[in-house]
Amino acid sequence: MNDENQSGEPVNRDRPFSINVADRVRRLPPYLFARINRLMYEKRRAGDDVIDLGMGNPSDAPQDLVVEKLAEAARDPKNHGYSESLGLLNLRREVASRYFKHHGVRLDPHREVIVCLGSKDGFSHLCLALMGPGDTAIVPAPYYPAHLYGVALAAANGILLEVADSEKFLSNIAYTCQHIVPKPKVLIVNFPHNPTTATVDPDFYVEVVRLAKRYGFMVISDLAYEDVAFDGYRVPSFLAAPGAIDVGVELTTMSKGYNMAGWRIGFCSGNAEMIRALATIKTYYDYGMFQPIQIAAIMALRHTDAAVEAQAAVYQGRRNVLCDGLERIGWPIQRPKATMFAWTKIPEPWVSRMSSFDFAMKLLKEAAVVVSPGGGFGPAGEGYLRMAQVENENRLRQAVRQIARCLGKNEG
Repeated sequence: MNDENQSGEPVNRDRPFSINVADRVRRLPPYLFARINRLMYEKRRAGDDVIDLGMGNPSDAPQDLVVEKLAEAARDPKNHGYSESLGLLNLRREVASRYFKHHGVRLDPHREVIVCLGSKDGFSHLCLALMGPGDTAIVPAPYYPAHLYGVALAAANGILLEVADSEKFLSNIAYTCQHIVPKPKVLIVNFPHNPTTATVDPDFYVEVVRLAKRYGFMVISDLAYEDVAFDGYRVPSFLAAPGAIDVGVELTTMSKGYNMAGWRIGFCSGNAEMIRALATIKTYYDYGMFQPIQIAAIMALRHTDAAVEAQAAVYQGRRNVLCDGLERIGWPIQRPKATMFAWTKIPEPWVSRMSSFDFAMKLLKEAAVVVSPGGGFGPAGEGYLRMAQVENENRLRQAVRQIARCLGKNEG
């Protein structure tokens, strides 16, 4: 078939045209969860009641006063133009104030805080700002996919170190820096850890800073689950360690404790040079966040501390329901001290018979329960599952009943 282009010349639309995507795209593996998501949507279209414990997508609503402030700000015509790429100064001041109130950390909101379109956006752009071909970054394993592939998209390489034992993780960081040439340029830390829920104490970050200064690497701390902790555990901040601001930054988010995941609002705080590098990248990629969202976020940071604490208690209750239920059916599980997830080894005999992906597909097909296979977080996650506690307690009890029937277990 032939058409004509704008100049009147014939165009042969039958001739094949080769699309050559960039190497950075070719380096990305197939999305492991795509088949699970596709089957979930098919089952739901067929009328099945599928319980989704796969994605850490909060199901609770933000506070009414925050939503009302968003609507009020959106009605003001002045708030619909381009916003400052760094974020509103008053919002950055609130972030700095929160750091001081929660962690005793003093930050300059002009130079040491920047607003991001979600912490994932901040992390990815920070990788572009700090790394390039030939650079390496140490990535916790099992890995949150954005941590490894944000590095890959910056044309750098990730070195995976397991995080189950925090002391061994620190020892392996030192060993890697001593034996890898060139030395790693960046260390990524993510505690409370996604997906394993592993936690650390403040002394861990003291040692991280010591190693960073000794071996000359920068630190990116992803503190996504600061607000979701249980049983009196207090999540430490990397920036609270002496000298941390000399070597690194920390990413925080309003997605979890504030139930504002879809709003896409996060922050990067810490070392002024690293913040400046991120700001440079952002000026080429975006025109800042929609201003009414920032105004509503100021309201949330100022007035909803009690609601954030209450939300953590909700997640603790869900954790108890899920863990109690799994234990009753003979599935041993270690209770997490933080995050909205449970990370558990696949029980026998299935762990010896099938991959984590196949077991997750079994639960979806036979129990109508979606979970995340540990293998989706790299080889270190194989043999495990991640379950998100985003459904209410009754739905979690129902999920356990359906899993028990699928596995032929007695609920006790």
